[in-house]
Amino acid sequence: MTSWLIGLAIFLTYVLGILSAVLALMSSRTSQGAIAWIISLLTMPYLAVPAYWIFGRPRFYGYVLARGERDSVLRRQLDRYRDRFEPYLSSASNADIRAVEQLALMPLTRGNRAELLIDGEATFESLFAGIDAAEEYILIQFFIVRDDALGVALKQRLQLAAERGVRVCFLFDEIGSHSLPERYLRDLRLAGVEVSAFRSSRGLKHRFQLNFRNHRKVLVVDGRAGWIGGFNVGTEYLGENPRLGHWRDTHLKLSGPSVLGLQEAFWEDWHWATGEMISLTWTPVPYAGDGQDDEAESQSVVIVPSGPADHLETASLLVQHAIHSAHERLWVTSPYFVPDQGVQDALRLAAMRGVDVRIMMPERPDHLLVFLSAFSFLPDMLRAGVKVYRYQPGFLHQKVMLIDDVAASVGTVNLDNRSFRLNFEITAVVPDRRFAAEVHQMLERDFGDCRRVTLEELTRRPLWRKLLSRAAYLLSPIQ
Repeated sequence: MTSWLIGLAIFLTYVLGILSAVLALMSSRTSQGAIAWIISLLTMPYLAVPAYWIFGRPRFYGYVLARGERDSVLRRQLDRYRDRFEPYLSSASNADIRAVEQLALMPLTRGNRAELLIDGEATFESLFAGIDAAEEYILIQFFIVRDDALGVALKQRLQLAAERGVRVCFLFDEIGSHSLPERYLRDLRLAGVEVSAFRSSRGLKHRFQLNFRNHRKVLVVDGRAGWIGGFNVGTEYLGENPRLGHWRDTHLKLSGPSVLGLQEAFWEDWHWATGEMISLTWTPVPYAGDGQDDEAESQSVVIVPSGPADHLETASLLVQHAIHSAHERLWVTSPYFVPDQGVQDALRLAAMRGVDVRIMMPERPDHLLVFLSAFSFLPDMLRAGVKVYRYQPGFLHQKVMLIDDVAASVGTVNLDNRSFRLNFEITAVVPDRRFAAEVHQMLERDFGDCRRVTLEELTRRPLWRKLLSRAAYLLSPIQ
């Protein structure tokens, strides 16, 4: 009897391996990934089958279904709100911006103001002021929320907002905020805050989807102001981690009709997490300048949500499009720089055609495998003319791109496989010369705090370090 059960288990394991291999063949986004999974699933099904169902699924299928088709309740509500900001649609003047609109599935809007928030003190002062000024509703989500001094300050402000009658919806990622105690959430609920975790494994059918994350950091206040960028909530983001030191990060405050893009992304995430619709009264309010020439002061903005429920690899394509669009300058900052082959090739080609391609990375790692992986392909980057810089004063965490003198972006996307294919991310693209000039000035100061990496220092590394870097790079799809 026992041998019969063992034989049946072996048979079922190989059947599952074959079925999973067929699924990998039909759905893997790269040929290399498909080949690797198929070989593993057919030769080592005992190990490969559970690994595939945790790490190998290319799309977040449950979210795709929850998002629904065009006739779903969610879609009808979003379409109804979009009608209200039709007067603020900005006609895309060139094909580059029209391509971004197609990737975003959201339009470029005018009548906005994009304000750079540099480092933690300025960012959280602005975030907290926005929460304190809320009158109708607050939509807030972070990848990481900690129960430390900064997290407690956020909790207290959300409690006060709820107690004065503001509707507060608070969303956090279950993996990123795994250490957040139930006491923290209970305090929020008792004050009237609506709280939910974003669980990629929600429901029986999706219980093995543990490799997806919601990496977005979004705050929307009354539909009039929104915040987006690299900051999570924890004292290390104020530079209080002695190992990492000064935390260099960038956030963005948006005012105007573009805030709807942040709001839509939150609505979809909330709908997946809770199954509920957020019904709010929203009227777009254009940015009000100093009263002299509001139209001249306003900026065009397009919000680009991306994630594993998209039909396209939105984040990767957005980065590649920015690279191909650059004619004079492409400056990129990313704490985790392990781009796929398409992005690597695009960066090298841009440098070869004379574009000033600069990559800014941290000198100090907070994720060792990601840090080691970059060394496997950086020599080829440098040989092609790409300039690589390491930030010295502390930890670099900002995710910013500057394209020539005409556009810049701030968001949550890192240049790695996780951001390109596994995380829900969000980016604000601002095709505005004045904003690009502000980003240019900011990044010039940052490059002054960097050291430039040389080809010699990489090629002189001992063999064991080169082998270690290459081995780490092989794991980049799941880092």
